[in-house]
Amino acid sequence: MVGPSGPCMTGDLEAFGQVFLPTLYSLVFVTGLLGNGLVVCVLLWFRRRCNLTDVCLLNLALSDLLFVLSLPFWATYAAQGSWPWNSTMCRLMTFLYTMGFYGSIGFMVAMTLDRYLLIVHSTSAAMWRTFRVGMVLIGVVWALSLVASLPSIILVEVNGTQGAYTCAIEVPEDSWWRSFEYVEMNVLGLVMPLSIMVFCYARIIPTLIRMKTHRKHKAIKLIVAVIVIFFLFWTPYHIVIFLYLLKQQGFFMECQLRHHLDLAMKVTETVAFTHCCLNPIIYAFAGEKFCRLVVKMFRKWLPLCSVSRESYERRSSVFSRSSEITSTKLI
Repeated sequence: MVGPSGPCMTGDLEAFGQVFLPTLYSLVFVTGLLGNGLVVCVLLWFRRRCNLTDVCLLNLALSDLLFVLSLPFWATYAAQGSWPWNSTMCRLMTFLYTMGFYGSIGFMVAMTLDRYLLIVHSTSAAMWRTFRVGMVLIGVVWALSLVASLPSIILVEVNGTQGAYTCAIEVPEDSWWRSFEYVEMNVLGLVMPLSIMVFCYARIIPTLIRMKTHRKHKAIKLIVAVIVIFFLFWTPYHIVIFLYLLKQQGFFMECQLRHHLDLAMKVTETVAFTHCCLNPIIYAFAGEKFCRLVVKMFRKWLPLCSVSRESYERRSSVFSRSSEITSTKLI
């Protein structure tokens, strides 16, 4: 990187990335794999009991798994400072990364719209919440994720000299494609999903308040947590992407500012990645229905586990159909 006043030293930034990124990527990989893997196992094990929300949750977990499966390769890349595999692996890991990124966002939006119909338009929700509509919705989300990912998958290349190879999109920094890429990530990754979530939950919360159930307060807290956590984890990353767009337009040309911007990208990107670890907690484990299915599955797998049959059945009998307000339908 060269600034207006001469060479811009990036040795400390590279050293930081070689230690910080592999460590964080590894932690995200382990926790994301365990959490999302458990969600997939439970929902497939009890697939006959799954409703539309559960199917969306399953696909959300699958998209997060695609994402986390690429992290060991990016961790190795960061640690070595050079891409050690061929172009095919580069494109494959980019495919997993981008499909997981856009798929995760898409299914969070789909689950939000499903809750909106279920709660705000409960009388007409049955007409839309059918198996056929659900399959079409899931297909559309995956198709849109693929369309959004294709340019990156096509343009990514392995380049460099012996011992210093990069796996990155090889287009000029000042090209229109760079601007399009930054705008696409901002709009599809933050502006659109956050706007939909805020609109839907702004209608859902007043409806919940009017419901005569003692569990509505927990549901409202979890809804607020969904929005706040999404905003806190993803907004800094997208702000940095927007600053990269400004840099591409001629701003932040000073060496020190560009150095800080690159550092901010490494930090905020990793923070955003950890959101895939929280998705199982937010959307699955916080729901009573899902927790009961987890207990039941482990009782079948581990008959000697400490959870007694009597306590499980007593807890299950407490929850009627009307109290499913904090199940995966709403959380």
